[in-house]
Amino acid sequence: MNRIKALFQQKEKNILSVFCTAGYPEINSLVPILEALQNNGVDMIEIGMPFSDPTADGPVIQYSNTIAIDNGMMLKVLFQQLKGIRAKIHIPLVLMGYINPAMQYGMENFFKDAHHCGIDGIIIPDLPMYEYEQIYKSQFEKYQLENIFLITPQTSIERIQKIDEMTNSFIYVVSSNSITGSKSDNTVAQIQYFQRIKEMQLKNPTVIGFGIKDKSTFDTACAYANGAIIGSAFIQAIDKSNDLKTDISKFIQQIKA
Repeated sequence: MNRIKALFQQKEKNILSVFCTAGYPEINSLVPILEALQNNGVDMIEIGMPFSDPTADGPVIQYSNTIAIDNGMMLKVLFQQLKGIRAKIHIPLVLMGYINPAMQYGMENFFKDAHHCGIDGIIIPDLPMYEYEQIYKSQFEKYQLENIFLITPQTSIERIQKIDEMTNSFIYVVSSNSITGSKSDNTVAQIQYFQRIKEMQLKNPTVIGFGIKDKSTFDTACAYANGAIIGSAFIQAIDKSNDLKTDISKFIQQIKA
């Protein structure tokens, strides 16, 4: 069974997923970060594939992308670092990023190498649904990778229902129409949106992301979904860290306290 599916069968609530940018803060930081996150009880990890123009991301993740690229991170290096990672990491791993680097790498090679590294799912926000259906769905299935769709407050009920039909892992619920790293706490409009999605009783689990930054926002999100994703706040927590293991432990324990 895919590790993502197994996770949601074993743990239905309070799923903690953390986003990190490959190659940040140092070129060889990824594996130690994955180990520290797993050791501190994180349920799932999203690995960001650095891109020079991450339009959906705020300044914090944009900054981490720039540093990672300057450090020499690219998909070839990322897959080299992830080779054999399943000897150490047993929790679900998801790649997240834009389609351009994958296309430059070669989509078939991208899917194949992701599979061989033990990646469970892929989030490509700028992959149109019709292209997924007509071109890439068969490749996702061939390499046993889950395609994870995003929905926003502007996503129609019909599209959400279609995404639910095509999904076999979880649905990424973007908390607002803003970029990642939003500083605002959960607003009344966001809570109403979360409630509306919850009441749809989708067949797939939902995980809320964008603007989840501390225990309070995590707990609120988990009241309406199966879990939540923390990205920008984690990137800030390890920025210029001299002791990743300690700083990651401190950050995660504050969320889980």
